[in-house]
Order: sequence, then structure tokens, then C-alpha cells
Amino acid sequence: MKEQHTPDSGTERIVDSQPESQESGGEFSVRPEKLNDFIGQPKVIAALKIFIQAAQTRQEPLDHVLFLGPPGLGKTTLSMIMAHEMGVHIKVTSGPAIERPGDLAAILTNLQPQDILFIDEIHRLNRAVEEILYPALEDFALDIIIGKGPSARSIRLDLPRFTLIGATTRAGLITGPLRDRFGVTHRLDFYQPEDLQTIVLRSARLYHLALDTPGALEIARRSRGTPRIANRLLKRVRDYAQVQSATEVDKRLASQTLEMMEIDAEGLDQMDRRLLCTVIDHFGGGPVGIETLAVALGEETGTLEDVYEPFLIQMGFLQRTPSGRKITARGCAHLGRPVPNGEQGKLL
Repeated sequence: MKEQHTPDSGTERIVDSQPESQESGGEFSVRPEKLNDFIGQPKVIAALKIFIQAAQTRQEPLDHVLFLGPPGLGKTTLSMIMAHEMGVHIKVTSGPAIERPGDLAAILTNLQPQDILFIDEIHRLNRAVEEILYPALEDFALDIIIGKGPSARSIRLDLPRFTLIGATTRAGLITGPLRDRFGVTHRLDFYQPEDLQTIVLRSARLYHLALDTPGALEIARRSRGTPRIANRLLKRVRDYAQVQSATEVDKRLASQTLEMMEIDAEGLDQMDRRLLCTVIDHFGGGPVGIETLAVALGEETGTLEDVYEPFLIQMGFLQRTPSGRKITARGCAHLGRPVPNGEQGKLL
């Protein structure tokens, strides 16, 4: 069973790209089951089609695959699609859920030939667990130590030839030896509004919601380049339309819903704007250290780095520098604030 992790924050955000347990049923229902139905990431899809076709021709398991990228972009969905295309079972778990080497041994010994093991947040694997994973990936064998002290002995168990698919949002935290054992590595990028529009329209059909194209584009533009957020916003728009007894969702109704949730035209929510304003008002536009900023906002540093900053940096509103975080001219313009004195030339 997949273990889900949310940031260490008491603030719930509609634009949080982490999955919500209460919404998992709806989220899973809109997942595509075939590569041809997957929208976006064209280069990744083209490469996976070749790898899958080659593996099927040779009647071999897929090579081990590593997916990199922010949460909500489709790493788990692609893994499930690969299992469906290969006609094999998939076991879904996460790095923090595998606490002891025995936990991993139990999972590996229960796999069937060519099955897929998907480990989300693989960078959070326990180091002792990671060590026994190496021979499993290379030699399809498991080395187990029985006993302690002078009487301890090692037993090697043969494993079925399986495929490991790892997913991580923090590529820099994966150790070199583990990274080197993946034969295929793909990075998933944020989606363009046009792709998200197509995803929203598809999900609306599955939800039996009448949604026009401009309304879908409005939701897509405020979805932070992330399909998971787009589908979540679509659900809230559906709720609003139902309460308003609207027979069709258009751009006006979609905008009203998202503005009610304080999500602006660029996809920033109240916390994003608070972060940017804090850098301007408290620290003169920056630079400010991440720990100081976390204290000022009452948030954990990990939450800022993993949840808030990636999108703000990707949009060009915030900048990471060796001396700290700095607001950009684009960030100031979005907030309708003047560029801090002395920073115009540096931030433009």
C-alpha cells in the first residue's frame, strides 16, 4: 500500500501538489491507462514506447527506470501505465515505508517474473535498506545475514527478474551508487497550459461536467503547470457550479471559483503572495537566508524548499542566490509593488 506524505505544515493548500487521501478515489479514477492516452511529456512518452516495445519483443523485463521531477506531474501514473502496457503486476510503496531490510526482502520475494516495483520518494530509503537493494537490482539476488557475531552467516536468495521504477522530487539526495543502477532516467517537466487544458477537458468528461474550452483554459492557467492541481481545481469548480445550479462551466464561473479560493491568474495562492511580500517588506527584497525566512513565515525550511519555492522560482518571481532568496522584478510587478531601492539593476 502506498504511503502518502504531506509537507510538515499545518496549512492546507488547494494548490498543494501532494496527493490528498480524501481525494484519492477521484484522482485515481481519471488516471489514463495507456501511453497513447497520456497527455504531455512527449519526449518521455516516445522513449518509453520504444523501451516497452523492445522489452516485449525480447520477452524480458524492462530495465530499471528513475523518474525525476516535482510532485503531481505523473510519475506514479506513468509507472502504472508501464505495468499495464507490459501486462504485469505492479507493487507500489514509498521509501519511508520500507523501514528495515526485512521489509524490502518481503516485498522482493513476493514479486513474480517481470513484475514492477514502484518506490516513490526513493531518496528517503534507509541506508541499510539501500545497501541490500544493490545486488537485487544488478544480480537479482538478495543477501541476507542470519545470526550475530562469529556464528553469523550470509545466505543468497535468488529473485525473479523484476523492474524497479523509482520516483523522486529531490534528485540531488539520491546517492551515486543507487542512481548508477538505473538504466533509464527521465525528468518530468511542468506542463504547458494547452496540455493542462486538454487534461481538464478529459477529466470534466469523466466527471460528467459540462465545461467549455475557455473555462478549461482558465483552470489550466492557474494550475501551476501540474495536472494533479488542475484536477483538484476542477473538482472545486464543479462544487461551485453545482451549488450555483449552473448547467455549464464557462470562463466567468471558473474565474469566480478560483478567485473565491484566492488563487490569482498566475496560480499563486495567499501563502505564495505572503512569502513574496515578506521578502520585500521585512528584508528589503533580499537576499535573506532560508532559515530566517522560515522563521518569519512560521514554516519549516523543508516546506519552503519543497512546496513553495519551486513554482515561484520556475515562474521567475523568486531567485535563489548564494547569499539567500531575492525577489525579482517580475515578482514585484505581479504584486504591484515597486522594486526595492538599489535593486533595480540587479533584479531586472
